[in-house]
Amino acid sequence: MAEAQIVLSHSRESGIVAIASGERYPWAHTALAESGFRRDDDGVYHLPADGNQTTVVDLVRCSKRHRISVHTSNRGFIGDAARDLARRLPGQWHASVEVYSHPAWQEDLVPWIWDSGELGRAVQSERIPYAVLLTDAVQGTTLLFIERPGRQLDYLVGAFAPEDLEGGYGDPHAPRSVVLPPSPGRAAQALTDRYLPSYEQAVHARRTAAITAALGDIRSEHDTWQTMNASGRYSDATPLSAAAVGAATELFLAYAWHRFLTVVDHAPPLIDRCRPASSPWPEDAMSLSRLAHALTDAETLIDGIVHGGSVPSQERRTRAWPAIETWLTDGETFLRQARVSAPHRRPALPLSAPVRPLAAARPAHRSH
Repeated sequence: MAEAQIVLSHSRESGIVAIASGERYPWAHTALAESGFRRDDDGVYHLPADGNQTTVVDLVRCSKRHRISVHTSNRGFIGDAARDLARRLPGQWHASVEVYSHPAWQEDLVPWIWDSGELGRAVQSERIPYAVLLTDAVQGTTLLFIERPGRQLDYLVGAFAPEDLEGGYGDPHAPRSVVLPPSPGRAAQALTDRYLPSYEQAVHARRTAAITAALGDIRSEHDTWQTMNASGRYSDATPLSAAAVGAATELFLAYAWHRFLTVVDHAPPLIDRCRPASSPWPEDAMSLSRLAHALTDAETLIDGIVHGGSVPSQERRTRAWPAIETWLTDGETFLRQARVSAPHRRPALPLSAPVRPLAAARPAHRSH
């Protein structure tokens, strides 16, 4: 690939648009500006309303002087395609163009792409100078929409890891990206019928796995702490002093609280989905109620720490332990209910789904 290049495409709303990329992309920006193109907030250059074919000819000439290659895309502008798709998706989806002019900017995507399919591989191995973020304003889901490398018409869409689940690279629970056709109606149907249900199932599985791991860690440390207390000795048989017992207890409670925060983060949406009455274990309703109240107590404690000033560590541990103990006791009940309440496939979306008005928005946390 040239050190700098410009890709021209056509937008229904803006006419001729241009995107610059390559390690020497500032030179491409210079050529575009000198030729009369104007840049918007997304980093996309537009031919002004009073521009004409002469402006494009000037761009080609100017680019040659700066050793910049100019290409004309055989696709329409990706922003138009993404907005057409977003209007047909259930919910309130917004589309915002992302430009990764320098190759290093694209590399920033890799840790956050939560995908086990073609899109994840493409982000790591193919040059992707631009993309669109599709964001569901209600659910907070963020998808990456790109032109499928090596194909003239298709697109790829996959997900970013949910923010509260941190990076998604290499996660075994990651959903698999899907290939979308150029038809916005069929693309919306593929996304709604196939991808979004698998994404929701993957989020559910990853949250469940995170809670399982956190409770397992707490339980293991609790067993160690109980054994040490009962024996009055360290694991190497060295006798414990009263001060050492107290210090070990403080360390255990601090660790348990730290790991329990994972449960507080991820359990609420899962416990809301549980329907014990329609499960094989309707008697689990009482346990789930206790677990929900324990989460509320923990959230109240966290709110007091965040907004009410410092809570002494001893008081924090004393208040936190009953909630943690409840989850150690009834955690397995929750986990079996969570596993049988995983989201199912959504009903098919008709190809004639109504078009919704769309207000563009750009997630600031992934801007360049």
